[in-house]
Amino acid sequence: MSKNNPAKKKVVVSTQPTPGEAAKPRTRTAAAAAPQRELTFGKDTYIWMGVGAALIALGMILMGGGAMPNAETWDPNIIYSPRRLTLAPFVILLGLAVEVYAIFRK
Repeated sequence: MSKNNPAKKKVVVSTQPTPGEAAKPRTRTAAAAAPQRELTFGKDTYIWMGVGAALIALGMILMGGGAMPNAETWDPNIIYSPRRLTLAPFVILLGLAVEVYAIFRK
């Protein structure tokens, strides 16, 4: 072998214990296992998403309920009330708009 081309050494690493050696438990810390990554969304984004989810839930609650006072009567004012036909869908759409805003904001 010449000076310009030194001999390459082959390094063999085995994870299996040799026959006379007991297996050693591997321990890794969480920091060494995976590097810290920044979350996709920040804390304020999750707050906005929670507000949007709360608005959607409020709209669903407003749309539901309103049982008839008597099983023998039919009152269209309870079923077709402005709360169910106008307010509840508006609150749900407002909640969806807040969700879209929360996702797309920087």
